[in-house]
Amino acid sequence: MTWSRATVGLLLMMLLATACGNPSNSPGWLVTTYYTAVESLHSGPFTRVIGCLRLDCQNGHDDLGYYPADFVRAVHDEGTGRITNGRYAGMYLNWSAGVGYWLDTAARDAYGHPLQRFRTAAADGLAKGTAVRLSSCGYVDNGKPPATEVCARLRAPTWVINDSFTPGSGGSYHIDLYIGEETGSGIRSSPLYTTLHNAVLSIG
Repeated sequence: MTWSRATVGLLLMMLLATACGNPSNSPGWLVTTYYTAVESLHSGPFTRVIGCLRLDCQNGHDDLGYYPADFVRAVHDEGTGRITNGRYAGMYLNWSAGVGYWLDTAARDAYGHPLQRFRTAAADGLAKGTAVRLSSCGYVDNGKPPATEVCARLRAPTWVINDSFTPGSGGSYHIDLYIGEETGSGIRSSPLYTTLHNAVLSIG
């Protein structure tokens, strides 16, 4: 096979870009999204929560108040929720595997920093601070591509790995993207609360 001078030049440029650390495309990712629950959008019997009244504490035994069962469950699943009623209104009820429940002034990532909407992400196997872009959205649970506006919204930001999964819920080629507080009738009805299969990430 004989390659033209232009083709050889293009190949050399591609090799040079790779050597200089150009972002690499990594296919086959499972993409999920997570959010901050809002108490007023949840219901169910009121459930007492026991934990820590401050961040620098683990598995505390303080009374953190009573909250709708669905809200408590959402905080456990998603990691954080904003309280809207009672003596702690305006504060956040957070949860992590190592700490349990605690009250805080912000929704926080695994390193104690406030979560950043459409920026914070979690992924096993990627170092803290790694920048990630969603290059291709793959398909949703029914095997079809996601709605165009959903894909565009998730592809637009540069996500940064500044959070981590609860042990056992992550795994290889799984990334979780933080999309902020739920609004309206609840984020679980939002098209942005989604699961994407076989997505492609640009890492670096």
